[in-house]
Amino acid sequence: MFIRLFKALKRFIYIGCFLTLLIQNGQSQQLPLYSQYMMNKYMLNPAIAGSEGYTTFSLTAREQWLGFDNAPRTHAMSFQTRLLKRSYIIKSRNVRKKTFRPSRSGRVGLGGYIYNDRNGLVNRTGVQFSYAYHIRLDMSQLSFGLAGSVFQFNLLDEQIRFWDPSEPLVYDGSTRRVLIVPDASFGVYFSTYEFYAGFSAAQLFQSYLKIGHQSFDNYRLMRHYFLTAGYIFDLGHDFELEPSLLLKTTEQLQYQLDINTKLFYRQDLWLGASFRTGSSLILMGGFRVNQIYFGYAFDYTLSNIMKYSIGTHEFMVALKLGDNARRYRWIERY
Repeated sequence: MFIRLFKALKRFIYIGCFLTLLIQNGQSQQLPLYSQYMMNKYMLNPAIAGSEGYTTFSLTAREQWLGFDNAPRTHAMSFQTRLLKRSYIIKSRNVRKKTFRPSRSGRVGLGGYIYNDRNGLVNRTGVQFSYAYHIRLDMSQLSFGLAGSVFQFNLLDEQIRFWDPSEPLVYDGSTRRVLIVPDASFGVYFSTYEFYAGFSAAQLFQSYLKIGHQSFDNYRLMRHYFLTAGYIFDLGHDFELEPSLLLKTTEQLQYQLDINTKLFYRQDLWLGASFRTGSSLILMGGFRVNQIYFGYAFDYTLSNIMKYSIGTHEFMVALKLGDNARRYRWIERY
């Protein structure tokens, strides 16, 4: 078993190194950034909603480059569930006993999340609702998801100081307008007991945001693409090892690669590390108490910013309702 594990890990490392050589330094992105997305993959792909059978509520708070004024700050709350396969009806008004009948609703997953992301002078608050459809393929599952979203975009111009008081951005007050923008995302997700892979696209509408008259004209929301894959190795003695990759890119071919690995013990404790190209080295850990999961991640920035900051800190807490062994029991249950 260990020889097979070593060979598989070696191939995984080769793939990660090869992709790293092809990728330039990561560029700043317009979407919220998370480090513990492996614990809540739904944040990256709407097709994952309900894919594991849990009903999950999750909260995330991220403070980036702590110590800097106006440093990026993100708060998010998400929800996802899987509709059960059986529903009940009342036989008649005179009979209190409930009878059950099969339905096709076991293939449907629902999800949603709301977030606030502040990056410098730009503040963005959004809400998203998603629908996922899961198809059983023997001992695997293929999922499709579509999400609709709307967000409020605001430039915090009260903190901008101009040398020229007649500057158009100040004079006409155009930056004080709050913009409401609709958008959508799409995803595909394939999973087995050990392997998973997914692709998603966000900001499909690529909306143009007119904020001013000169240098801020027509700020465009670029389409973002996410490609993820991972494998879960059973090490025995209640230990599991999960290496994974996340490739992020945009319409302007700005690439960023995350190489991750996590070690689990009985799904009660976990430790992990991640390398984000051109950006940071991430250490993370967490534990479970009954149905509540707690996680923490520390990002060590690989730039001169670290000389003036005390790093990036991210906290996560999640409530998962349902049998803990249900993680892959959708094959039989749904």
